[in-house]
Amino acid sequence: MDLQTRKLNLITYLAQLQDESFFEKIENYILTKFEKEDHSEFVPFNVEALVERIEKSEEDFKNGNFMTQEDLENQSANW
Repeated sequence: MDLQTRKLNLITYLAQLQDESFFEKIENYILTKFEKEDHSEFVPFNVEALVERIEKSEEDFKNGNFMTQEDLENQSANW
């Protein structure tokens, strides 16, 4: 599985995540790691780009274009 597909799978997983405390742990880990790295070339998304990505994700979900946690676990077991 290529990196782009893995990113999209992670986005799908996070979009469906209901456990706020687990989400906070993930968020804190990412922010802590981000603060330690050099991001001089980082350009954040603007609001319009984020809304567009959210709308695409929601459309994908409505159309069944996603993987369940079980599917992801089965797939990663074969890596």
